[in-house]
Parts: sequence; C-alpha cells; structure tokens
Amino acid sequence: MIRSFKLLLLGALSVLVLALAACGDDNSSSSSSSSTGAPGADDNAKALAVEGKQGGTLLELASSDVDYLDPGQTYYQFGYQVQYAISRFLYNYTPTKHEPVADLADGDPEISDDQKTVTVKLKEGVKFAPPVNRAITSKDIKYAFERGFSKQVNNQYRFYYDSLEGYPKDLTDGVKDVSGITTPDDQTIEFKLTKPVGAFFANALVMPITAPVPQEYAKSMDAKNPSTYNDNVVATGPYMVKNDSKGALTGYKAGKSIALVRNPNWVKDTDIRPAYLDAINIRTNATDANVAAKQVLNGKNMILDTNPPANILRDLVTNIKGQYMQVGAGGSRYLSMNTTIKPFDDVNVRKAVLAGINRDALRLARGGKFIGPIPTHYIPPGLPGFEESGGDKGFGDEFDYFQSETGDPEVSAKYFKAAGYASGKYDGSGPELLMIGANADPGKAVAEVARDQFEKLGFKVRLRLVPQDSVYTDWCQAPVKKVAVCATAGWFKDFGDAQTVIQPIFDGKAINLQGGNNNLAQLNDPTVNAAIQKGITAKAEDRPQAWADANKAVAGAVPVVPYVWDNTTLVRSENVNGVADDNASSLWDLTFTSIR
Repeated sequence: MIRSFKLLLLGALSVLVLALAACGDDNSSSSSSSSTGAPGADDNAKALAVEGKQGGTLLELASSDVDYLDPGQTYYQFGYQVQYAISRFLYNYTPTKHEPVADLADGDPEISDDQKTVTVKLKEGVKFAPPVNRAITSKDIKYAFERGFSKQVNNQYRFYYDSLEGYPKDLTDGVKDVSGITTPDDQTIEFKLTKPVGAFFANALVMPITAPVPQEYAKSMDAKNPSTYNDNVVATGPYMVKNDSKGALTGYKAGKSIALVRNPNWVKDTDIRPAYLDAINIRTNATDANVAAKQVLNGKNMILDTNPPANILRDLVTNIKGQYMQVGAGGSRYLSMNTTIKPFDDVNVRKAVLAGINRDALRLARGGKFIGPIPTHYIPPGLPGFEESGGDKGFGDEFDYFQSETGDPEVSAKYFKAAGYASGKYDGSGPELLMIGANADPGKAVAEVARDQFEKLGFKVRLRLVPQDSVYTDWCQAPVKKVAVCATAGWFKDFGDAQTVIQPIFDGKAINLQGGNNNLAQLNDPTVNAAIQKGITAKAEDRPQAWADANKAVAGAVPVVPYVWDNTTLVRSENVNGVADDNASSLWDLTFTSIR
C-alpha cells in the first residue's frame, strides 16, 4: 500500500496553519505576536485575491547580498527569495497554503509501507533556461543531490538526507554516485533509505537541493574548489539572472545588484506561480535601513527586503495602514555562545548569561514589541512541539534562567557562583572575547546592545561589525575564526517540522569544522544529541512530543540566548500589490507580487 504524502503530514501541518501565515505586509495595523495568531494572514489573502497586473519592473532594496545563487549552496533567507524566482524544486509552497504542492513533481511522492522508499514522478515539458535549453530529467535532480554532498559545493543542509543509502559520511572530493538515488526513467526518481523516515524525507523535498542541475554543463565547474557554478547558474523558474550566450551571469554584480529577467523557456501552464513581473532589479547592500524604508514608502514599484528600523516600524504600525505586512518567521533571533571557548564551555556560565541579559533591550534594538514575543524555549510558535514544550510559558520553574525578559541579577548570580565566580559575576579573566555583528541596523544596534550587556556581566568583549552577507559565511559559520559570540544570529524553519529548528543548529553531528557551520555554539552535548536522534526516528504521530523533549534538552544546555520569536515586517510602495512568502524566506514572494 502506498501512503499519501499529504495524509502523512496532515497532523503537523494542521497545527502549522494556525500560526504561520507569513514567513522571512500589506494592510494591517496589528502588532499581535500571539502564538496562536497568524501575523499577515488576512493581508496576504487580500493581496492574493487581487488579480495581478501583468508586466512592469520591480526594484527591491536589499540589506545585503545573497550568500549564493547556486541552489546547491544557498542557505540564507535572501538567497531563498531569489531561488524561488529562478529555480523549480520537486515540491514547493504557495502563499497561505502550508502544505507542499508539486512543482517539478507530477503529484505527491509515493512512500512505501516500510517508510524506506520514496518515489517521485516528474512533469513533462519543463526545460532549462538558456544556454542549456533542453528538457529536465530525473538525472538532473540526482546530480543536484550528489554535487551537494561534495567539498566543492558543500551543501549546508545535507544532513536532512543522511538516511539515503550510500550517503557519504564526509564530504566527497568531487561529485560521487549515491547508490540510494536511482532514476528508472527520465520522469522518475527513487530514493532508498536506510531508516524508516520516509515521511520526513518526503517533507524535505521542498529544499533548494532538489532544483535540477545539468551535469554536462556544470561538471567542469563542480570540479573546481569551490565550484564556479554559482557564477553560471542555469535557471528553471519563471525568471533567470541575466546571462551571456555561454551562461556567465552578467546580471550579477557581487555586493551591488542582481538583475532578473524572464526565462524564455518557462511554460506557465506547468508552474504554480503566476510570475506577473517582466523584470526584477535588486539593489544589494542598501545598508541604511532608515533611508531605504523611506525610499520605498515614498517611491513607486519598490519593495524592501529587511525589517525597517524601530522608528519607522512604530510609524507603520500606528499611522500607515497600507504599505506593510507582518509575517511570522517560524524562528528566532539569538546570541550564540561558543561552547568550545572558555568560559562558555561551562553550562552554568551560559545559564548565568541567559538569566542576566536584558533580552527586552535586545528586542527593542531590533524594533520592540511589534517584532514578536520573547522566547521561553527554542521551538517557535506554530510548529508541532511548541505546545508540548509549554507554549508561551515554557518548561516552568526548573528553567528559572529563562523566566525574566529584562534580566534577573539574583538568578544570574546563582549560576555564576555555581561556576566558581564568588562575586556573582564573571571575573573578566582570560582573553578578550570576539563578538561579530552586522554593520547595518537593526543588526548593528542589536550587536551594540549585546556587547554592553555582556560587559555588564563582567566579560571583556571586542565587537567587530561586518557586512551582513559575511556575518555567517566569513565569520560565525567559520570555526577557525574563533568567534565567541555571534550577535546577529537567527534561524528559521526550512519547512513545517520542529526538526528543522532544532537539529541543524544544536546537533553535535551538524558541526562542520570545514566552514558553513550552522551549529554556531558548536554544542556537542550527549543528552541533546540522544534526544535529537529520538526525534529524527519518531513516527509521525509521536514527532511533536519527541521534538519537545529534544527542545527541553537544548534548554538545559543553553547554547544560545534567544531574544525574539521573529515576525518580519515587509515594506512596499503604495502601487505594489505585495504578496509574502509565508513559508520559507519570510520575504516578499517575487513570483506572486505585482504592480498595480
């Protein structure tokens, strides 16, 4: 018997629908951050109800550059936003619909009774953009997976697929065959698994790694380290980065701009996206959010990709009724504490920091109460496992270091003393701690508050501010840089499962010393690791509680200081009918947005 993809996910997704309604704004003046609400849901529905006008060029002001244009490498919200415009995945989402729908796939995946085989049929008539110009086959998706497991591409979320037969434990040198991925014919791809995790594996087929890559075109690029495919990406979606006859991306100027034009080989009848716009120009590294927000609000044909600063956010919520939308991001902002660097190798020090820091001050620096609630644990509202973790109240008095939003000196002192610091504060011994933050607001403001908070607790801190696009790739994700505190950290769901907000950033197996490391705290706690493994193999009906248990284990280890369950505020010009991607990127959906 073959089980339906949708039925297997229904339990999790029905919970998710209650609180998602927009991930990463239009007509709302609501500042609600309730765990049961869905910021932006009504506004997104209203925007979708407006028949989009075909044509026009949209200008997006972006606070940073993409991390990568290569779908096998990107793992950053802005990178996702661009990917959804230029690439097609096996499965995807549409705004306000929180269960996966077939994109390249021709229907739901077939999952075997033993949960160890997942089979996907592909649509016919879908082609690569120029200069490849041929029909996409299952072999292109097999190659996309395999290259993502190589050193040359180094896909950062490959651990979601470690149940594949033949999955390489370490990154391969060059693209190698994975025996668990087979292609019986050009329209069929089959995944054989070593563990009964078919439901979760199928859920993960919404990720960018499933975007097809033509081997004959990319092979020579993927032989280089790093791969140069990022500069020569071939589109499959409704838009493409402007390129030359050989495929080089002439429309991408690193740190400056991205020019998206229509993919001439895109066939609307095969896609789930309307793609109203003729072209999209993105100005990257528009680092002054105050200036950028005002330009968008007062201009035409413009959108902003980042939260506006606090003063403009307050004005939007209280005075301006029609040019923003707030969407629940399904994740949190936090300060990481590197557990391999003293004194953060001591869990009591980490508890003391969480207890003592004024997290409301951190949230205020990012925009205040309008941007979302202060966390009481690590699974955000709307995901299965949130209610099982105590919801808004959290795990209770046992975790007293989580109780205060403004900092509790007595509780903080208790844990500092337990760590051996008799004064109730850190004694400042040891080398100066390196803290990394973004050089543009609101990240810059948060980092400066974080530095002050750590110094009040007795730490000596050296704050280094860098461009947002290098915060992760060049610093916080690079263990060799010995970053003690990443002050501009955030993590958001990859799809509607609590595993996506716990495993990637807290599992010891997720530590990548070669770079691209998302476990910023480098937490490798046996109790946490064991709880995560139980969550991974849990049956569908047991997953919410299993991940709540893993959440509790992480809360006991305190690897990071979470200060907001994020809502993203998106700003648009008055003549733009903005539709938000409320599933993955938490940004404007470029393929549903139109000009009025």
